[in-house]
Amino acid sequence: MSSMSLPFYQKHHRHYDRGYRSSELQSTMREYHQEEKRSSAAHSYGRGLTVLSSFNGIGKQGKNTSWDSFMFIKKMFFVKKKKDSSFALVDSSFRHQYISKNTATEAESMKSTAGYQAQRKFYMADSQFSQMKASEEHTAYRSATASNKSRKVAIRESAERISLSKKIHEKEEFHKKMREDLLLHVPEFIIKPRSHTVWEKQNVKLHCTVSGKPDPRVTWYKNNVPINVHHDPGKYIIDNKYNVHSLEINNCNFDDTAQYRVSAMNVKGELSAFASVVVKRFKGECDDFSFHPGRIAPLGCTYLLHYYSYTKFEIHIVEKFDVYFGKEEDTLSFGCTVIVHPNLKRFQPEIQWWRDGVQLQPSKWMQMHWSGERATLTLTHMNKEDEGLYTLRVVTKSGYEQHSEYVFVRDTDAEVAGGPGAPLDVYCMDANKDYVIVTWKQPAVDGGKAILGYFVDRCEVGTTHWIQCNDTPVKFARFPVTGLVEGRSYIFRVRAVNNVGISRPSRVSEPVAALDPSDRARLKGIQSAPWTGQIIVTEEEPAEGVVPGKPTELTVTEATKNYVVLSWKPPGQRGHEGIMYYVEKCVAGADDWQRVNAEIPVKSPRFALFDLAEGKSYCFRVRCANSAGIGPPSEATEATVVGDKLDIPKAPGCIVPSRNTDTSVVVSWDESKDAKELVGYYIEASISGSGKWEPCNNKPVKGRRFICHGLQTGQVYVFKVRAVNAAGLSEFSQDSEPLEVKAALVSPDPPYGITVLESVRNSMVLGWKEPKFHGGSEITGYFVDYCEVIDGICSKWHEGHIKAISERAYRIENLKENMVYQFQVRASNVAGVGLPSLPSDKFKCEEWTIAVPGPPHDLKCSEIRDSSLVLLWKPPVYVGRSEVTGYYADIRKADADEEDWRSVNEKATANKYIKVTGLEHGMNYIFRLRAMNTAGVGKPSDSTEPITAETRPGTKEMIVDVDDDGIISLIFECADAGQDSKFIWSKNYESLIDSSRVSMETKGGKTRMIFNDPGKDDLGIYSCVVTETDGASSSYTIDEAELLRLLEISHDHKFPVVPLKSELAVELLEKGQVRFWLEAERLSGNAKCKFIFNDKEISNDEKYKIKVDQKTGLLEMFMEKLEDIDEGTFTVQLQDGKASNQSSLVLIGDLFKNLQNEAEFQRKEWLRKQGPHFVEYVGWEVTSDCNVLLKCKVANIKKETTIIWYKDDREIMFDDKHDFKDGVCTLLIQQFSKKDAGMYEIVLKDDRGRDSSTLRLLDKEFSEVICEVCRMAAQTATEVKVQSTEHGIRLYSFLNYFLEDLKIIWYHNLNGSIYCFRVKNGVTGEQLWLQINEPTEKDQGTYTLELFDGKTGHKKLVDLSGKAFDEAFDYYYNYCVFFFQLDRARVIGGLPDVVTIQEGKSLNLTCNIWGDPVPSVSWLKNDKELLGDAHLILKFEAGKFATFTITEVGNTDSGKYSILVKNKYGTETGDFTVSVFMPEEEEEKVKVHSGNNNTYI
Repeated sequence: MSSMSLPFYQKHHRHYDRGYRSSELQSTMREYHQEEKRSSAAHSYGRGLTVLSSFNGIGKQGKNTSWDSFMFIKKMFFVKKKKDSSFALVDSSFRHQYISKNTATEAESMKSTAGYQAQRKFYMADSQFSQMKASEEHTAYRSATASNKSRKVAIRESAERISLSKKIHEKEEFHKKMREDLLLHVPEFIIKPRSHTVWEKQNVKLHCTVSGKPDPRVTWYKNNVPINVHHDPGKYIIDNKYNVHSLEINNCNFDDTAQYRVSAMNVKGELSAFASVVVKRFKGECDDFSFHPGRIAPLGCTYLLHYYSYTKFEIHIVEKFDVYFGKEEDTLSFGCTVIVHPNLKRFQPEIQWWRDGVQLQPSKWMQMHWSGERATLTLTHMNKEDEGLYTLRVVTKSGYEQHSEYVFVRDTDAEVAGGPGAPLDVYCMDANKDYVIVTWKQPAVDGGKAILGYFVDRCEVGTTHWIQCNDTPVKFARFPVTGLVEGRSYIFRVRAVNNVGISRPSRVSEPVAALDPSDRARLKGIQSAPWTGQIIVTEEEPAEGVVPGKPTELTVTEATKNYVVLSWKPPGQRGHEGIMYYVEKCVAGADDWQRVNAEIPVKSPRFALFDLAEGKSYCFRVRCANSAGIGPPSEATEATVVGDKLDIPKAPGCIVPSRNTDTSVVVSWDESKDAKELVGYYIEASISGSGKWEPCNNKPVKGRRFICHGLQTGQVYVFKVRAVNAAGLSEFSQDSEPLEVKAALVSPDPPYGITVLESVRNSMVLGWKEPKFHGGSEITGYFVDYCEVIDGICSKWHEGHIKAISERAYRIENLKENMVYQFQVRASNVAGVGLPSLPSDKFKCEEWTIAVPGPPHDLKCSEIRDSSLVLLWKPPVYVGRSEVTGYYADIRKADADEEDWRSVNEKATANKYIKVTGLEHGMNYIFRLRAMNTAGVGKPSDSTEPITAETRPGTKEMIVDVDDDGIISLIFECADAGQDSKFIWSKNYESLIDSSRVSMETKGGKTRMIFNDPGKDDLGIYSCVVTETDGASSSYTIDEAELLRLLEISHDHKFPVVPLKSELAVELLEKGQVRFWLEAERLSGNAKCKFIFNDKEISNDEKYKIKVDQKTGLLEMFMEKLEDIDEGTFTVQLQDGKASNQSSLVLIGDLFKNLQNEAEFQRKEWLRKQGPHFVEYVGWEVTSDCNVLLKCKVANIKKETTIIWYKDDREIMFDDKHDFKDGVCTLLIQQFSKKDAGMYEIVLKDDRGRDSSTLRLLDKEFSEVICEVCRMAAQTATEVKVQSTEHGIRLYSFLNYFLEDLKIIWYHNLNGSIYCFRVKNGVTGEQLWLQINEPTEKDQGTYTLELFDGKTGHKKLVDLSGKAFDEAFDYYYNYCVFFFQLDRARVIGGLPDVVTIQEGKSLNLTCNIWGDPVPSVSWLKNDKELLGDAHLILKFEAGKFATFTITEVGNTDSGKYSILVKNKYGTETGDFTVSVFMPEEEEEKVKVHSGNNNTYI
């Protein structure tokens, strides 16, 4: 079916059924039925009489006359209906087509087609009209003659009438169907498009008129490429009006010169018409034009035809595609660049793509593109069917060039791991009305399990519903699919199954229509003449009502254990009516025939039988059937044994692999013997000894030779092959002999670039470049030939020497002076001597006399990287008048001009190498060298080939290594090194002279150069070049600093130590256990360790638990507790191979005691925490209310746990039970003071244990608490405010809490204490105040209140000046005036608050007294009045000054003293305290502290 183009209706998913008719024909038939119904009533009576007489004739005659009577009635009927031209036309056309041409061969072909069946069914609908007429006539006849006829005659006539009605019905149906098919015809061009010649920039329009039923679809082509108006909007206009189709080309140019084709297609076929368009220039100038066969040349350009006829086009294919490896479902695009010379703009070559010798066409699976320079093929959704040898063929008039490479497609990952690969090449063959045979090829990959069989799925075109055709897997790679609907199109796919699962589905097949082969041929476009309007009427009788004869040539075409396929030819005697078949079977040797398809007859002359017993023999026969009856059976087939007739092929033999390239091998084999229907072969490869096989091809290949690509260079492979046919895959052949993958050896390419390095009178020194391709092996030598050139003609060639030379410079002796010579060079390797090079330029043999040196030669590039390379060369042979002193290297980009040469080095280098840096990645560069001596710089050498600055894939740099024995070596690894590759080491890019200092080791693709005795003589650049590779090389520089570093590492390796992350240390664990530990950086599995205590090894016993984790390098030793005998030195000794180390820890004296005590404490702590315990011991804090809060945190608490607070061993009682909220216990002490000092203790206890915590609030600790309380109290002080009183002005501030330890100091203008007889301070409750009595102007200023908490002072400021002072003073003054209190008795100042004095000293105090009248003065001690005597002297002088004197102070003088002044206006007191101390308790000085920091001695 793949070779047949799809019918037009199938492309639009419309099936071959009655719905797909001409609408005009259906309209005609509807008018015909309506006309018949209208006229039936008017003519029924007359027709009845006519029919009665006819029926009487039929009754009197026999069977032979019945048909004559029927034809008579038929003629009468059509005469009555002559006015219906449509029906008369159909009848005449039918007679013309099917009666006059009713030969035996045509009848057989016609009745086997789907068209005949369709036509027959079409006319059956109109038979109802004839049956109605016959029924009416029969009723009239019976009523008229009922009384005159016997029963026997009536029965006979009734039977004849029924037979006649049946024949009329069948005939009408046949005519009805034929009418539709006759109205359909292939497209026809009434008016064809004509060719045009137009001027440039003009428009041209092509016209054509097309007819056809159904209306054809018209497509325009340019040079056989469909025209798409959307690609160039406005360029083309395609129109269709009243079946007149047109193509308009706007603004014509030379690209529009082409051959245009218009194609018309419908279900009956396709027809094309051609026209040419030639575009001319106005001035008669003719551009290049491509003339192809069938194309008309432009007028005025005929001479170009003659030019092109003798032009030879040269084709060059560059940038060729390589072998590709793809994967199913991927997209792959590849192609080549094509250069055609001469490049004519109007001429384009023909680009063809081929696969395995079959030309490819664009499809949904592949797209082809030609840009004018590059041809590209894109595989949009790869499958294994796309695998093969692809060839690009470029065809011109002069011939063609082509390039071929293989494309491999591997299986995608299976949906189930271990599932088989998908089958491939699903193809439909032998398609008929109700069945088709589907074939495929087995996959190469079975997933590791044998394939059990295959499932075939079908899908109707236009739907997405897939139906599985077989319930059990079929092993044969062919399967007949039955149950198809006639006229519909299907696609198929196949899935493989093994024990693991089912594979992915294969690529779907091409669509195939379920049609009879003759119908298929008609629908492919077999042209039939259109209806001409002529009506030919014949009286030839059709062969209706004939029982078909025997089918012929019944054979078993295919037999497997699952099914048997029969094939036969239809009988010659069958009439025009379609026939069907019944297939019968019986066991061989018996005569018990059973009908296989009793319920559903077969329409096609082929049939597949299932459910036969495997191994049994059967015979088969076929009967034909139609409406007339069932014909006789055909001749029975011979006995057929149910089983696979096609055997699985035998394994191929004699597998011979041979070298091809460095990644491919050619495998050849002998064909499988006696193989039938061979599909091809699968090849598999395996690395020798691995046991893992991989398929080399996923699509069977024919022939006996295949190139296996994608192999690893240098690996040794073995191969095996198996054959494939429809029956299955053969066993694998025997494994081939192992073969290493590397390029086949051939002779090398010719050398090139021959130049003269020196010339003297009778000899010349030649230099040349090595061949680009060495032939797969190392160049072993060169041969030089020369010839004399006389009058510009080269004479006979002579050998310059007999033995091959290894250098690329050679002196040819015995030449003639002033003679001109030409030279050629041949290279040789183990495969032989290659072709000679092209002859060199002509050189004259004469002595050079120039002073400067000749050119350097043998330029090489090594260590090519993305941004650098190393340039090497050999010195010039001709040195000039003095020795060469240096070299200059020049560089330019490959695409730059000759003027762009620039020097690499500013100063000449004496080395014969130079490293070029600063290159651009991917850029091509050319280099040359110039030598210099004292006379100057010589001419440059020949330039190198273009070098690409790019690091080769897989390149590895040389590394330095110091092994465990301290041996220093350089290592270079090359993955591209082959078996014949050599590693060439050099120092400073020269051969190693003193090989005793180093030694080399090479194994596989890795080489090592070992320094035997590293020293300063080994300084330099070491490089290594790998032969038989693409220039693999690398270098390493060893200078003095690097050598020193390597020697240090070498020493560490010779005398290794086990590296430690941490030295031996000790720590205490939670239970008081002691852990000794040490951690090494790494330890091997063989590492050993020892713990030693005081020079005695410790073993792992009850006291010492030793653990060693070699993976982490952690060493541990545990001890339950430290005893006194454990005081000493602990040591760990490590031994790991050659490496060793040790670490010691000394535990003696206080260090040991402290560790022991700490361990004991940890153990007790652990025991303590088993019951209720303190997480945080009791501590204190001061709240913002200046209260002291004792707080601790507890854990492991139960409901039964109790808590008790103690102070100084006395329990503190609480009314409520303590709540352990958040595990916190608190005790609040309000208004903390000295009475709260003491030892506080809190006790936790329950049945699990007891824990306590104490807090000492005495001495220093108490002072700290007091200081904190004072600090908190000072922070609560409010701002200082001013208040006027009866005595003066008062400044005050409030505190939350005041205690005596908080020192209160007032300052006036920051000048210190301001206390005097008028100014006093004090504390009343939480109020701090400063009273200024009888204020004056001097009392204005800034007052500061400082609260000293024992550590820091907290200050509050108030400004008592200006308005604030005036307001306060005015209030005081008014008050005094009102109450006359300005003259009351007062103590103005002079007395301190406290006097501290040493025993034995004298004390003298004086204060000022005010009052009018003068007040009386008295002194008090401890609120008791004092009287003056010799020890205590009391004086009051001038009514203003009161003096208090103690002549010799004693301990009894300590106490509180007061002065009392009184007059008629009031009384006032002044208090002070005297404190006497002993000289032994303090230093010999007395400090008297007063409110203003004054000291009194």
